[in-house]
Amino acid sequence: MKKDPIFTGAAVAIITPMHEDGCVNYDEFARFVDWQIDNGTDAIVICGTTGESSTLDVDEHLECIKWCIEYVNGRVPVIAGTGSNSTASAIEMSKEACEYGADALLLVTPYYNKTSQAGLVAHFTAMAEAGGIPVILYNVPSRTGLNIAPETALELSKHPLINGIKEASGNISQVAKIAQLCGDDLNLYSGNDDQVVPLLSLGGKGVISVVSNVKPELVHNCCKAWFEGDTARACALQLEMLPLCEALFCEVNPIPVKYAMNVLGWNAGECRLPLVEPSDEHKTKIEQALVEAGLIKE
Repeated sequence: MKKDPIFTGAAVAIITPMHEDGCVNYDEFARFVDWQIDNGTDAIVICGTTGESSTLDVDEHLECIKWCIEYVNGRVPVIAGTGSNSTASAIEMSKEACEYGADALLLVTPYYNKTSQAGLVAHFTAMAEAGGIPVILYNVPSRTGLNIAPETALELSKHPLINGIKEASGNISQVAKIAQLCGDDLNLYSGNDDQVVPLLSLGGKGVISVVSNVKPELVHNCCKAWFEGDTARACALQLEMLPLCEALFCEVNPIPVKYAMNVLGWNAGECRLPLVEPSDEHKTKIEQALVEAGLIKE
């Protein structure tokens, strides 16, 4: 069954701005959301990896989701990160996000305790049915230690509410296999900013992007060019992204991107522990990439 994508183009995996005391800075968040939408972001993913979901407590996590949905007010789709390695906990958060009016859920694979491929089918099916809104699966085995096999993606794609997959394995052969098996039953999104065009070339619908935090129009325009048939421009913009990709992943995400946002003048604040500031060497690398991207002066 052909499933309409929740969005096409570039969704920002948005940071969570913090005050000095570590609580969420909603005033800056509002300013940042407006700027994102004004600069072409096609959707907002709230409380994902980049949003430091793992160090938000449950109340903060749900408050962020509720606030974002209300503030965005339908201007672009809002996709709520409600995944967990506890199915029961994820179901409760997914139900809340659904009640708040989220357009879709982003659900990461269980991490640390992990599970089997059969367990993945049971886990994601239970959450899709509990939430009652479209779901994007999130495959990031470098973080979770667990990969969604293409055959498992096929099985999950048969569920009417399992709409897409954010593929961050970095394995283009695997993505191609998912595309071959699932076709229009599962919308493909890149989870890696350096692989936007390769995924689009396999029928992908866009990217859930970290780079969009610092330069949303670049990632949006890359996708737009592809969908308009200007593959040469899309490729050129993909290559233009690479220095930012390298800089923003020189340490574990979101350490570099949050540092970059502060350099750019946003009150992003620091990451919560256990994440700490980047090394001096990496700070220089991040700053140089921002200069090369025309975002700051040397």
